[in-house]
Amino acid sequence: MSTLEATRAELALVVLYLNKAEARDKICRAIQYGSKFLSNGEPGTAQNVDKSTSLARKVFRLFKFVNDLHGLISPTPQGTPLPLVLLGKSKNALLSTFFFLDQIVWLGRTGIYKNKERAELIGRISLFCWMGSSVCTTLVEIGELGRLSASMKKLEKDLKNTNKYKNEQYHSKLQKSNERSLALIKAAMDIVVAVGLLQLAPKKVTPRVTGGFGFVSSLISCYQLLPSPQKSKTP
Repeated sequence: MSTLEATRAELALVVLYLNKAEARDKICRAIQYGSKFLSNGEPGTAQNVDKSTSLARKVFRLFKFVNDLHGLISPTPQGTPLPLVLLGKSKNALLSTFFFLDQIVWLGRTGIYKNKERAELIGRISLFCWMGSSVCTTLVEIGELGRLSASMKKLEKDLKNTNKYKNEQYHSKLQKSNERSLALIKAAMDIVVAVGLLQLAPKKVTPRVTGGFGFVSSLISCYQLLPSPQKSKTP
């Protein structure tokens, strides 16, 4: 493959990635929280970027509540323990509520919705919903990691005299475990971000801490949205 063809292939992947509305939203999120980290709550250019990017992101999320509403009414995989099912559905319900209320916040910030006090109250309620969904996600990932760990240990016993890393089933479970571990880290960081935005612990979770955690969480989201490498097909 020539250099030009390789460049074309790489650019095609970049275009494919940037064509995702979710990817653009997470890139904007990284800019937003990076600016919050730099500003540390002080007026200036960084704070202006933070506020303007935050408002712009709300446009990306219009009608996004439908996604989690669909997840709420969709059937869960067979064999999933009831506590994990309930936590997963709670996460969907809270996240759907967050996105729905966030639209009213956007209407308030643009001046379409005139009641500023109510818009601010709705904004706080929406953030509490987001924090609740992050807590549910954290618990779900911990539970799923426990289930994966148990099944991997059982598989290790069956593959005692062979190289487990060459086993396709074990490799698949290991990959899922890594993905869930990353999702767990992101969800835990988002809880800290929500605490910072709600100013529940202003002395400990400062705007700089909120920005830092939000920036790293955004980078994880960007990474999670990368297209998975295609497996080579055997003839």
